[in-house]
Amino acid sequence: MAAAFIKAANAKIRSNPWTDYFCSTHFWGPASNFTIPLAAIADTQKSPDLISGKMTCALIVYAFTFMRFSLAVIPPNRLLFGCHTINATAQSVQGYRFMDWHYWGGKEKKLLAEKEAAAKGQPVLVVEKVQNENHLEKK
Repeated sequence: MAAAFIKAANAKIRSNPWTDYFCSTHFWGPASNFTIPLAAIADTQKSPDLISGKMTCALIVYAFTFMRFSLAVIPPNRLLFGCHTINATAQSVQGYRFMDWHYWGGKEKKLLAEKEAAAKGQPVLVVEKVQNENHLEKK
């Protein structure tokens, strides 16, 4: 009895192209994968000293690998391609911020700007200093 009901419900879903797509892994895989680029975009607002260079590099490789995979499957999964394109872009921005902070003088520029602001009597961003100190304590 239950098997017949499930078979009938599945036939009804599969008869409509829109609901067939909506109930497939071609939709739900990319939909759940979108949390990765959304997290990367949200992380662009955080301090660059919190970025892991190794993880960012791994996520860039992951994004480009699955961009290729999404077009290689039959039929091509354009939603998955879009997800990984956004992820590759967001992770590349994070990679640039990491390189700028650690290797291209971003840390020194910020310290110099804080010293100049303190010399002029302007307030310095105390909130970010507290976040950085908390991050260092966790290591």
